[in-house]
Amino acid sequence: MGTIAELAVVDRSETRAQRGLDEAIAELRRVEGLMTWFRDDSDVGRANLKGRAGHPVPVSSETANVLREALTWARASDGAFDPCIGRSVRMWDVTHRTEPPEPSAVRELAGRALWRSLEVEVTGTAPRVTYHDPRISLDLGGIAKGYGVDAAAAAIRDLGIFRGLVNVGGDLVAMGLSEDGDPWEIGVRSPEDPNGLVAKIQLADGALATSGDYLNYFDHRGRRYHHLMDPAAGEPRRSKMHSLTVSAGCCMAADAGATAAFGMSGERGGAVLRLGRADARIAHTDGG
Repeated sequence: MGTIAELAVVDRSETRAQRGLDEAIAELRRVEGLMTWFRDDSDVGRANLKGRAGHPVPVSSETANVLREALTWARASDGAFDPCIGRSVRMWDVTHRTEPPEPSAVRELAGRALWRSLEVEVTGTAPRVTYHDPRISLDLGGIAKGYGVDAAAAAIRDLGIFRGLVNVGGDLVAMGLSEDGDPWEIGVRSPEDPNGLVAKIQLADGALATSGDYLNYFDHRGRRYHHLMDPAAGEPRRSKMHSLTVSAGCCMAADAGATAAFGMSGERGGAVLRLGRADARIAHTDGG
């Protein structure tokens, strides 16, 4: 998933604990194999290669469910969260670029509300997706990692282990209490100081996700261009916010909520989270 996974379990049986860790990692890899856009044989890869009007592409029920949830967040955020803007994400390629792409290329993908042209069918023998706009390219980077974390935590619980932590690049699930018998203490990294923390959060049986502009970006003529896109403008979101942490009952909701609400005012972001059924709270830092 392009990042580092950290896992911990608390259990009396070392053998069962190790099996829980192994099963959780296997789940992360399985979900990645279904939903990554880096592979042509994943559900997302096949849809991006073959999906077009009149040619629905079969996908797994899991991918279809994540897509339906992604569309829920697209509606809740009025398109600020859009799982169909993979072309914009790849055009900006902020980890390799040193200056913005041509304005004409940006305008071509701006304001298209591509999520409205994605059809997800769940009836019949197998779920299918259809692209009704040739500019659609799925990128589930703002939601699939959270789903993978939930799946990994479920694999641990299925073994009868109910205390643990699954953390994949800041998207995490805390299960039960820590080894000390207290809630897990989660540090939220400071955008200004990679060795510092902006907050500490106590968490038990919940999920957190953080979106920020301080890991994947380039600076050009006094502006930071990061990986969190504004679909309406076809470019990275303009905001004084540098990080946003959202908590929710499951990591998929926290992941999508943090992506959707990044850069929004507290009032609007809170409304989006409620509409997305995240039941979450916001903590953010800005440049002020």
